[in-house]
Amino acid sequence: MKRLGVVGSMVWDTIYGRDPAQPAVEEWGGISYSLAALDATLGDEWQIVPLIKVGHDLAPRANAFLKTLRHLAPETRFIEVPVPNNRVTLRYYQVARRCEQMSGGVPPWTWAELGPHLTDLDALYINFISGYEMNLETAQLLRRGFPRFVYADLHSLFMGKEPDGTRVPRPLPDAPAWFGCFDTVQLNEDEMQQLGPDPLAIAAGALARGCRALLVTLGARGAAYFTGSPIRTARIAPDEPAGPDGDPTGCGDVLGASVAASLLAGTTLEAALQVGTRMGARNVTHRGATGLRDHLLGKLSAV
Repeated sequence: MKRLGVVGSMVWDTIYGRDPAQPAVEEWGGISYSLAALDATLGDEWQIVPLIKVGHDLAPRANAFLKTLRHLAPETRFIEVPVPNNRVTLRYYQVARRCEQMSGGVPPWTWAELGPHLTDLDALYINFISGYEMNLETAQLLRRGFPRFVYADLHSLFMGKEPDGTRVPRPLPDAPAWFGCFDTVQLNEDEMQQLGPDPLAIAAGALARGCRALLVTLGARGAAYFTGSPIRTARIAPDEPAGPDGDPTGCGDVLGASVAASLLAGTTLEAALQVGTRMGARNVTHRGATGLRDHLLGKLSAV
């Protein structure tokens, strides 16, 4: 069996939609979307190895979610830490626009902690859910110490945090150095624009630092990629357009995890993005990560 390590943050979401008459939805979010999508798309030769810290207050509930995964490596658990788990309140004011407020204090990985967990892994999927999963020095040591495939969604590295926990966009310091730490890097359209006005120049800089492919999610329009020398680029539109009234929470996480799983199966980049955009569109019609794996597979869920 091959082993895929997964780094990210479990988050307990409270989601307020655009309709104030509807109650808030409380569910697992964060890396749970990625775990569900990996479980739906990985081949049977792969096992998921979670390298994920959870706060003591939600650790039992988080491990109950983990046990629902079919590709989970035997005898693996989340790593409980003696702090409150990360919680996020999301308030949507447009389909893809929201205000996000985070609490909790799950600490980042250091290389001394993380390195020993990587020795028997065949690949690594990293999703910066909180933006505090690791710092740049740890990511650079990871690149030197783990020569196998690494996929990274840099999402919340582009988010600062106000004293009250409100997340605010910010340019990513040392962005080229971050790009050089991973084989495939995922951003969204807003994050790409924070890096500068010329997408080709940004992509050229990323690829020059050792990144092999730069993926940019475009919401309902699908995703674009940049790869190669000279650079090739194209947009992949979803073949199952999402409806206007669903829940977009976690769509980028589902897309990225599905792309990563497809690449690990030897699929071409364009074909992997076709799978990813399809799964991201399906995610819109499901709330939360509980039961999401079956939903992505087109099955009826028990929850």
